[in-house]
Amino acid sequence: MIEVTEQTTAGIEQLCINTVRVLSADAVQQANSGHPGTPMALAPVGHVLWSKLMNYNPQDPNWANRDRFVLSAGHACMLQYSYLHLTGYDITLNDIKKFRQLHSKTAGHPEFGLLAGIEATTGPLGQGFANGVGMAIAQQYLAARYNKPGFDLFDYNIYAICSDGDMMEGITSEAASIAGNLQLGKLIYIYDDNHITIEGDTSITFNEDVAGRYLAYHWHVQELPDGNDVEAITEALKKAKEETKRPSLIRIRTHIGYGSPNKEDTAAAHGSPLGADEVKLVKQFLGFDPEQFFVIPDKVLSFYREAGKKGIEKEQQWNNLFKQYKEKYPESANEWVTINSGKLPSGWKELLPVFKGSDKIATRKASGKVLNAIADKLPFLIGGSADLSPSTDTILDKYPSFSPEHRDGRNFHFGIREHAMGGILNGMALTKGFIPYGATFLIFSDYMRPAIRLAAISKIRPIFVYTHDSIGLGEDGTTHQPIEQLVSLRAIPNMTVIRPADANETAHAWRVALEHQDGPVAIVLTRQAIPVIDQEKYAKASGLEKGAYILSESAEPPQIILIGTGSEVSLLLKAQDALKQKSIFARVLSMPSWELFEKQDAAYKESVLPKAVRKRLSVEAGSPQGWLKYVTEDGKILGIRRFGESAPGEEVFKEFGFTVDNIVALASSL
Repeated sequence: MIEVTEQTTAGIEQLCINTVRVLSADAVQQANSGHPGTPMALAPVGHVLWSKLMNYNPQDPNWANRDRFVLSAGHACMLQYSYLHLTGYDITLNDIKKFRQLHSKTAGHPEFGLLAGIEATTGPLGQGFANGVGMAIAQQYLAARYNKPGFDLFDYNIYAICSDGDMMEGITSEAASIAGNLQLGKLIYIYDDNHITIEGDTSITFNEDVAGRYLAYHWHVQELPDGNDVEAITEALKKAKEETKRPSLIRIRTHIGYGSPNKEDTAAAHGSPLGADEVKLVKQFLGFDPEQFFVIPDKVLSFYREAGKKGIEKEQQWNNLFKQYKEKYPESANEWVTINSGKLPSGWKELLPVFKGSDKIATRKASGKVLNAIADKLPFLIGGSADLSPSTDTILDKYPSFSPEHRDGRNFHFGIREHAMGGILNGMALTKGFIPYGATFLIFSDYMRPAIRLAAISKIRPIFVYTHDSIGLGEDGTTHQPIEQLVSLRAIPNMTVIRPADANETAHAWRVALEHQDGPVAIVLTRQAIPVIDQEKYAKASGLEKGAYILSESAEPPQIILIGTGSEVSLLLKAQDALKQKSIFARVLSMPSWELFEKQDAAYKESVLPKAVRKRLSVEAGSPQGWLKYVTEDGKILGIRRFGESAPGEEVFKEFGFTVDNIVALASSL
């Protein structure tokens, strides 16, 4: 049994740490599910962070200058839940008791928006690590834009706890390399080196020099041999705060399941409850009554609540500083107030370009023109690409690249690291006011899928720009021509996919994306030049906001409805004219976004796709899956059911039947 003398400061602190260990073990045991070992090992680290180092205010979890804490090792969430409860956030002991239960705030892994104090949704390992890098970029951009001499409004740090599993994931290496290159000195990451994963000792798969690797990434690295040494942990974190030119990694050797006589340092303490008998032994070892559950001694609660109250005064000091700032720099202050409220500055929509119907332009090129037209009015629209900005047209021409020398830069070079780009964009989007975008070819969205999914779960709004959207990209062939990517992105809940038909729809795709809330948006664009649809002859492209709209009505009541997305829509307009010569009257529907269309009321849907018109033909150069919902059994779907071919784009389109003649033939057969 550990002897705890409560009369000394060290004794009270040890009691605090052990309380978190027991609380975590009890919660996992009651849920009969979870990961008790890591919270038990990391309780001293959590104690130092929440009682000594971090600036936060439980009464205002969204205080702008709070330190951010990201639990990249999301399986250890009982550590975070315990400290949030103890320091006074809106999480009760009853919430702790409902850990992992239906509709509880205390989910099996931390979820942004579900519980105050959770900065990022984590669990899939490595994602939180990359999110923190995005948060650090956002902090530096805020500081560069708003901080003035004597007014360090934004000087917060980003703390994260990472596991052995985080260090194994590829996204972590990608993000760490970016962070070192950008010299993100506000990043302070704690590597919980406990040598255990689900299958056993990490040595069976993982024996690299992690500290050496991070030194090679140009990080500041410290190594601590004892995860229970509170004084050493405190000093290491203070040194990390003092290091401003490099991100910091503190490698701490911990013992998973610390306090468990039979399961400490074993895989049995990682992903399963310890067992009722073992929990009793833990309590005996740590000096607690084995027959009592969810016990928080009064002295412990008082200690942590006092720690939590420190943030009230710190935020008040910051508010006073901002008041003085507003008097001296009113324009900057008012801009930030607008951005922080979630509103967009006025005047940007009037700058959206209008393209002429006589032009022919790739929608990726049109997208670049839109971005540059509105950039001045939207200072928090920032982004870049995974080494593809010349191909995706995502450079903001008037602005520098974000770098150690230009923290106000708005162009980002993520390198050939699509997965890290996605995770970093999410971290930026988790910083209020930021609208980050990242670009790559549609086929490489596959490399980003975990980050896309977490953005959708979190209901945050990074904008993913995907170009080279179909077999129309041509000679690069099978490996680069997306087939299943559109439908797979559409399958993600809370995800909005927009594939505009021309340059003007592209402008409105950006308008919709910038105004969108509650989830990410993917704008899917062509490599090849396509006709600009004449808005004098056909419907206005603003109809895109409804997801589907009647682009061209038939001269007589429609006998058939032609539905398309992207570059294929211009083929439908030509087919409509050809069908009219055969006395077949067709309505042409542009349907750039299924998700936006599904949000419309029944009356609008019926006006666009009337049930009485059963003959329908959908045309999209991708997988046909999902189209049956809009085409019905009486119609036909022109899609692609195999991989592409390497040839000029027009030849590949012809090979797969995406021609006016074939569309006319299919429509006629109906």
